[in-house]
Amino acid sequence: MSDSSRRMTEQEYDAAELAYADSRSLVTAEAEGDERAVEAALRPRTLDEVIGQERVREQLSLVLQAARHRQAVPDHVLLAGPPGLGKTTLAMIIAAEMSSPLRLTSGPAITHAGDLAAILSGMNDGDVLFVDEIHRMSRPAEEMLYMAMEDFRVDVVIGKGPGATAIPLEIPPFTLVGATTRAGLLPSPLRDRFGFTAHLEFYEPDDLELIVRRSAGLLGVDFTGEGAAEIASRSRGTPRIANRLLRRVRDYAQVRADGTVTLDLAHRALDLYEVDRSGLDRLDRSVLDALCRRFAGGPVGVSTLAVAVGEERETVEEVAEPFLVRMGMLARTPRGRVATPAAWEHLGLAVPADAAFGLAQPDLFADEDEGRG
Repeated sequence: MSDSSRRMTEQEYDAAELAYADSRSLVTAEAEGDERAVEAALRPRTLDEVIGQERVREQLSLVLQAARHRQAVPDHVLLAGPPGLGKTTLAMIIAAEMSSPLRLTSGPAITHAGDLAAILSGMNDGDVLFVDEIHRMSRPAEEMLYMAMEDFRVDVVIGKGPGATAIPLEIPPFTLVGATTRAGLLPSPLRDRFGFTAHLEFYEPDDLELIVRRSAGLLGVDFTGEGAAEIASRSRGTPRIANRLLRRVRDYAQVRADGTVTLDLAHRALDLYEVDRSGLDRLDRSVLDALCRRFAGGPVGVSTLAVAVGEERETVEEVAEPFLVRMGMLARTPRGRVATPAAWEHLGLAVPADAAFGLAQPDLFADEDEGRG
């Protein structure tokens, strides 16, 4: 460490760390930038190494073992669930268990049927093709994928207009692994062509603690049992968030202590990064605070709520709300967002005796575009 960095005061260091935390939420389930490379080093390589998701592991193991027994390619697999639960990891494990190469792409990258034809034409017998965010593929590419999945054939159109010619292209048998966070957006013809669909659930704290311990061993972090459990309890049931919090606590332990993560140190580190004991971050608490203190618990339209916390509507709707709803602190009603008794209690506020929790209150703060369904 340089002399200039040694002269940085503790208050300045705290401010720098908080600025980093504000630049990218520690508890978002999406992976960004260089984080994907860090995740790759922590991923399990086989089904036996996977922690949690017992039912999915057992079902997937049977699919793969049966395919190996028949010396055939496995059925196409759809992995559905919220981000950060291990869909990409399972796709890599499927390829590894079948000793097959893995081809990776994503739905947004396949904008034309020709993009998909180019990928499929390079496939070899038994390859595994992983399509992340498969629900975001273009419609022409989806329609081409139907035939490829079912008949291992695609029709490549050469030319335009009346002179266009369709040339059939045979594809070696392959396994498609699709991942989606919004299975409901997949058209039925595509969804029905998957032989096995795995629905990943949020992890229990005990499983997350085992994941934190495993990752800590790979990163060379010394832990006490209570320290690992504390990180797991604030991870929103998501391994990606658990690993991210682990790395931030490790930084704190190396700079402010002797490198060992204890319960007290985990408390101090996570409090510094504004992740509370329920896993709520600054944005989550701002939403609840505005809803309870400014709008008397609601109902309030999401656009009005977004303005109150200084964020875009999409940020509140897609980043904060899903976890608050899952925790039972916020409810979506036809007339707007409503704070539940759990929200008031989490903020340390008394639950109003006359609160109707959106059932009978007038639309004082409703947006004109608030949904009515």
